[in-house]
Amino acid sequence: MSEFGPSKTSRSRLYEITLDRGTIARKNVNVEHEREVAIYDLLESNQFKLVGHDAGPYILTLSIAEDRLIFAVGNESGQELERHMISMQPFKKIIKDYFMVCDSYYEAIRSSPPSKIQAIDVGRRALHDEGSRLLDERLKGKIDVDFDTARRLFTLICALHWKG
Repeated sequence: MSEFGPSKTSRSRLYEITLDRGTIARKNVNVEHEREVAIYDLLESNQFKLVGHDAGPYILTLSIAEDRLIFAVGNESGQELERHMISMQPFKKIIKDYFMVCDSYYEAIRSSPPSKIQAIDVGRRALHDEGSRLLDERLKGKIDVDFDTARRLFTLICALHWKG
């Protein structure tokens, strides 16, 4: 393992992420860009392992059904190993607040002094951390991730819900 996470040869990592296009928010150039960046960042550095399996590296397919986030995890040969469903209900307020703070942040960048921008950014990061800890908690006993991977997955979950 390097100082930046597991190597590209580690078995405890994601090497591919697919989003079920039929279940995600409407298409928009900005939304698509945010999703692509979130996936790229996640694939560049992550620690991800199914509890009780040593079948990595893994393929992750994310989808949403009936207000649940579905983690379908497979192996390199494309065989699905496990499917975990996580209720989106606990995330809704955090995601809503996160989007509101992000809107304030982007607005502040245009016209506010650096001190205000920094204060808003601190709040934005705190909400992002809260969502990441909640995701890590909800995955416990199913999927082991480090905090940075939980952060990147939370970013991707937000990008899935971003309405543009």
